[in-house]
Amino acid sequence: MSAQPAVSLYARQSATSNKSRAAIFSGAKLIIAEVGNYQSNIADIALRSQVSKATIYNQFADKAEMMECLVESEVIRLTDLALAASSRQEALYTLSTAISQDEALRKLTQSDPSDIAKLVTISNHPTWVLAHQGIAKIFGADSAACGVILRWLIGQIASPITQEESLAQSKRLANSLFN
Repeated sequence: MSAQPAVSLYARQSATSNKSRAAIFSGAKLIIAEVGNYQSNIADIALRSQVSKATIYNQFADKAEMMECLVESEVIRLTDLALAASSRQEALYTLSTAISQDEALRKLTQSDPSDIAKLVTISNHPTWVLAHQGIAKIFGADSAACGVILRWLIGQIASPITQEESLAQSKRLANSLFN
């Protein structure tokens, strides 16, 4: 009997639950953008998501699991956005602006700094492995280049940059890493 590969919490969903999860994640991001993670609750997320609390609890064991799956879904969403870009520089710009303009991340940096510290600490956690794999898939880059890109993007979680800065920095980064 061969060992099964590790499957992320996010990837364990069935096809029928995709719509509910998308609604839950969207509602959770809206609530987090307003009040942060610790002040958010399942009742408010359910209301904003237009699903029942039972639907959320059918999808996730608890709020912590829901939040971990939300982070994983965001990594996947950002990877897909960047893969659709027409160039590496555009992919860098797309990722940069998505991170710098994310209202939920902005609120978390203000209301839940310890969570942000955990989030931006690169580790062997499955979500970081997924992020690193996504960067490698997008850029086809070696490990060192992936590390540079991840650190550049992580910096924008705590210190967002403008669209103009994203454009200028993504051009410089693409030129130095890929030319």
